[in-house]
Amino acid sequence: MSKKQRHKKDILWFKEITIDDLELVGGKNASLGEMYRNLRYGHGGMNIPNGFAITVNAYKDFLQQAGLEKKIYKLLKKVKRSDIAKLQKIGEEIRQLILSTDLSIDLENKIVSAYRKLSKEYKGKFIDVAVRSSATAEDSPTASFAGQQESYLNVKGDYQLLSTVKKCFASLFTDRSIAYRLDHKIPHEQVFLSVVVQKMVRSDLAGSGVMFTIDTETGFDKSILINAAYGLGEYVVKGSVNPDEYFVFKNTLKRKYRPIINKRLGDKKHKLVYSKGGSKSTTDSLVNIEDRRKYVLSDNEILLLAKWGKKIEEYYSMPMDIEWGKDGNDNKLYILQARPETVNSQVDGMILKDYILEETSEVLVSGDSVGSKIGVGKARLIKNIEELSTFQKGEVLVTEMTDPDWEPVMKKAAAIVTNSGGRTCHAAIVSRELGIPCLVGTGEATQKIKDKAEVTVDCSRGEIGNVYKGALKYRVEKYHLDKLPDLPVKLKLNIGEPQSSFKNSFLPNAGVGLARLEFIINNYIKVHPLALLNYDKLDKKLQQQIDEISSAYKDKKQFFIDKLAQGVGQIAAAFYPKPVLVRLSDFKSNEYANLLGG
Repeated sequence: MSKKQRHKKDILWFKEITIDDLELVGGKNASLGEMYRNLRYGHGGMNIPNGFAITVNAYKDFLQQAGLEKKIYKLLKKVKRSDIAKLQKIGEEIRQLILSTDLSIDLENKIVSAYRKLSKEYKGKFIDVAVRSSATAEDSPTASFAGQQESYLNVKGDYQLLSTVKKCFASLFTDRSIAYRLDHKIPHEQVFLSVVVQKMVRSDLAGSGVMFTIDTETGFDKSILINAAYGLGEYVVKGSVNPDEYFVFKNTLKRKYRPIINKRLGDKKHKLVYSKGGSKSTTDSLVNIEDRRKYVLSDNEILLLAKWGKKIEEYYSMPMDIEWGKDGNDNKLYILQARPETVNSQVDGMILKDYILEETSEVLVSGDSVGSKIGVGKARLIKNIEELSTFQKGEVLVTEMTDPDWEPVMKKAAAIVTNSGGRTCHAAIVSRELGIPCLVGTGEATQKIKDKAEVTVDCSRGEIGNVYKGALKYRVEKYHLDKLPDLPVKLKLNIGEPQSSFKNSFLPNAGVGLARLEFIINNYIKVHPLALLNYDKLDKKLQQQIDEISSAYKDKKQFFIDKLAQGVGQIAAAFYPKPVLVRLSDFKSNEYANLLGG
């Protein structure tokens, strides 16, 4: 089929779509089609569920035939970014216009026919599908449009599918989508919508997550970050759970090594699963304690995903943000979608900004750092979207988790702190894009931080950041690394915390002159090796504390071996191929006074 013929169609299958069809099917669909054609059957050999796109032609015809186009753009001319109340009112009016208008009989028949064909391919009458929006301006190398339009999971049957397609059309005019286009100076009339209809992967019976082919906090491009949780992937993306976190080193992955350089267990208390009956297609479910204490993925699965991620990155020649799922029926991994990473890939690596906290106070909570900045302001505790109108510019947003609808106020925040979420959740992605310091997965921020109290959010010290009581002093130092003078000596760094190694690798250096094992044990493993060797002899209280740290391991000795290897491995990976000297010195191995922390 020629390009001219394709561009007249309302329905295109993944095998008919290329990356050059962005204007016809949007960023999400264009990428899916490109991967389905060239990585599923080609040299990549990865699993990608089949599906089809409802093209921009169908969306445009729907608006024009129903007489909605002029009405919508006339209403949007009245919107001002500064007037959130009016923006919300007009957004709601436009969405109701779309939802109350029927699709044409011709379009309905085309969608139903394609759905029946997809169902037949997967040997079902009405198969479960994911229905996602794919806008023409999204997933470009400079604008992610993260979470701007709606997605729907476990959609089943003709009526439900047709109804959901209209919901996707309407989601181009959510408050957050309108605000995002205004912020990025993208004319409303130049953005159109396509819809993805893709066979569901039964990750509700297994797990799912997100993979970045670049370190999301530092821009270190030799590592792959994978987040994983049980159930459907929406909870990882939205930040509803604290997921597992795995890092894989790219350079030796290709040489058939097993370079997992960091594994951290998330609490994963909840999962999103298919609902049984009722009006909703998905529902929340608690994860049992035993599963929370296990990693979602085996090492072999982590490495397979990382290999796929590297192949996708090489194919597109840029860092990528990838969603994946594991099907609980066939136990296979699948790639669900991929888009360019739009934050760290745009950063000038020759400019280093160092945020330095000049004083400390009581630590209120700790969590995963997003970015490396420091933010100071009055805390504003927000429990639900109705309270967003109380938020003032320069305050610190403290909440359970953020939602795409919150983005109009997130950009006004000095910092963001959430109870749940990981480094690939919505709060983290938007904070990076906005350049705002953020702590996710604190667990108890909304309980420990008082509303309207002055706080300092410090993300400057590596992977783990703190919220301090009060407004603390800090300074920012800026370095142009390409303008530093050449020195007559080779400078090497001292590294004691694996978590800070990626960030410090950007400093001018000739490698690591000293990586002290006792610091790695203290700061990273957090348990004395003798305590692990003599675990059965310890009192119950100490055993419980050690179990909290090493819950994924029944064999406590293996926990120490694995974590030490990962800690040294992460430092070595950060400075590869420069030399790293590792040494054990002055470690009091016979001292039981402090079994936890060394």
